[in-house]
Amino acid sequence: MTNGNQILEQLEINSDKNEYIKYISKIVFEKKYSTSKNLIFSIDNVFLFKFIKTKYEKIIESLINNEEISFEITLLKNIQTKKTNTDIIKKELISDKISLLNPSFEFDNFIVGASNQFAYVTSFGAAKNPGKEFNPLILYGNVGLGKTHLLHAIGNYCDSNNVICVTAETFTSEFTNSLVNKNISKFKNKYRNCDVLLIDDIQFIGNKGGIQEEFFHTFNELHSKNIQIVLTSDKKPNEIEGLEDRLKSRFQMGIIANIKQPELETKISIIKKKCEIDNINISDEIAIYIATNLNSSIREIEGVLMKLNAYANMINQEITLEFTKNILKEHIIQNYNKINIDDILNKVANILNIKPSEIKSKSKSKKIAEARRISIFFMRNLTKTSMPILASFFSYKDHSSISHALSKIKKDIKNVENYHEKINKIQVLILK
Repeated sequence: MTNGNQILEQLEINSDKNEYIKYISKIVFEKKYSTSKNLIFSIDNVFLFKFIKTKYEKIIESLINNEEISFEITLLKNIQTKKTNTDIIKKELISDKISLLNPSFEFDNFIVGASNQFAYVTSFGAAKNPGKEFNPLILYGNVGLGKTHLLHAIGNYCDSNNVICVTAETFTSEFTNSLVNKNISKFKNKYRNCDVLLIDDIQFIGNKGGIQEEFFHTFNELHSKNIQIVLTSDKKPNEIEGLEDRLKSRFQMGIIANIKQPELETKISIIKKKCEIDNINISDEIAIYIATNLNSSIREIEGVLMKLNAYANMINQEITLEFTKNILKEHIIQNYNKINIDDILNKVANILNIKPSEIKSKSKSKKIAEARRISIFFMRNLTKTSMPILASFFSYKDHSSISHALSKIKKDIKNVENYHEKINKIQVLILK
């Protein structure tokens, strides 16, 4: 028998009414602090504790009747103050779920778009049916795109206290400490007897032979028992530097899901959701401006929103588009400094399926002329290049042609339906 409440029910059935009232009714099964491998029972009365522990310990052991499952009877105050050996054992087994899972990372507040849909679906599947369809599950992508959010969402969704969620660095540190302190068996017991194992930034173990050896055996042990394993990485498993081939092979046994840079619509949705959660009041126009002009990670965008809100509250200022532009000027300039006019020419050519040489030519075809104007618009707005230099770049006699091209684009943005959205989408692609 492995259910704590059922054990207490059996104690009640096998005891008379007075014994139940005096002693057994004082025993509480602490489901919150228990795991599938370690059951915790508490007693609130310090005077009865020793007697109850002595009288019922052997009986509970016989009712469990499973050598792989341990149990502890302890004082309630010792659980609450975390001072007893019982609590230390319990913490070693489940502290990761209690202390490391971020409760704000849920599936419900994860914004899904084309860039992350597959990662979301497989993550939810792994959480709903651990160890079944998507095991192991590897989530990879650049920093700040939502890998950690999904990892923690899986842990929060799982109906188990024995979910271990750590970074690869923590896993490595614990392993090293267990070797130094000669208690490797405790380390193995923790990681090989969990219900779900979630490890963030697995690329950290690259070029670390000893830890890769231990993780290889941990992986095999868990996978053989159909225990769900989810890992995140900043790159594909076969691209992780210094990762042993046998681990690459194990990772490829399951599902590998890429999270890409979010498209404009998804970024706008993320911004709006974040503002809704944090009670930040911005217009759709501002949300579009932020999404269009910041080619940064979701995490960085969230930081920018916090900064924007903090400044507005500090000076009691409404968040207008002009205010937003002033506050975010530094972030935007930082992005623009990473690109030059040749980059823009090549990217616009690729986006519009036109050769760079055609854009720089004298052709007056409608498609090429528009591509030329768009290139000029972004060269002027995304770099510090002057109009005379741009005129020279396009072999114009003077910068009046540049000025005319800019005026035409601005007029189209204002008057042509959906043209502003088209320009925004091109800018997002240029800044990728």
